[in-house]
Amino acid sequence: MRKGYLALFVVSLQMLMGGITLLHAADVTVIGFGVGPQQSASELAKRWTPLLEYLSHKTGYTIQFQTSKDIPTYQQAMKAGQFDVVYINPYHYTLFHKTTGYDVFAQEKDATLTGIVVVHKDSPYKKMADLNGKDFACPAPTAVTAAVLPMQKFKQLKVSVTPNYVTSHDSVYRAVAKGLYAAGGGELRTFNNMDPEIRDQLRILWSATPLPPFVFAAHPRVSKQTVKRLQEVMVEMDKDPTAAPLLKALNFKGIAPAKDADYDVVRKLNIHMPIEVPKN
Repeated sequence: MRKGYLALFVVSLQMLMGGITLLHAADVTVIGFGVGPQQSASELAKRWTPLLEYLSHKTGYTIQFQTSKDIPTYQQAMKAGQFDVVYINPYHYTLFHKTTGYDVFAQEKDATLTGIVVVHKDSPYKKMADLNGKDFACPAPTAVTAAVLPMQKFKQLKVSVTPNYVTSHDSVYRAVAKGLYAAGGGELRTFNNMDPEIRDQLRILWSATPLPPFVFAAHPRVSKQTVKRLQEVMVEMDKDPTAAPLLKALNFKGIAPAKDADYDVVRKLNIHMPIEVPKN
């Protein structure tokens, strides 16, 4: 009888311990953090993974770096709500806020987003009109700073260029540096982040009017408490000396709180652009 009670006690204790373990596991918040593929996946991982590890340590959440093979695939993933938190350009934020419910909670501190057109430093091109009839490299038709804004400018100037889609901002810069295309579209921050050996071969021909910076936004399924905690830690990073190199790797001065109304200026641009379906 005593052995029976002992066995029952042991089984009950194991079940209780197992239950505690399961409850503990359920308390762990895993956040899929999607970063738009403006650069190669390896380069993005190198820059972002240390920062996400820092955020994981500070928040107690498990924050996992995620991206996609190209911008159209990333946009489709956002449309489907596959990422819990995203880092995305301001135009696509306004789009996916409306369609999927992503809501901004932070942005790069003291920053703007500036579309650019680059040419080889030794090229004869001095103004946008000089590119008439030339091949133009850009990441994807729906890349706002690197394609949409430059193409709008070309249209205003009645300049005809042939767009060529090369996946990422980095690919644009490398292709123009090699002389494969007369010019290419990019964004000032990614240009400044580029390897000096490539960047120094290029010259900025044109810059767009600056927009609000990239957005950190959360999917509606992420609890407000989780978003608040993540925001608190991100906003405090520039006060922590150990976080300084993590921010510097992204050319961030810091991260600031943000709200949806901050991006009304983007909505007023009246850009109408469907999401591109990725090719198989």
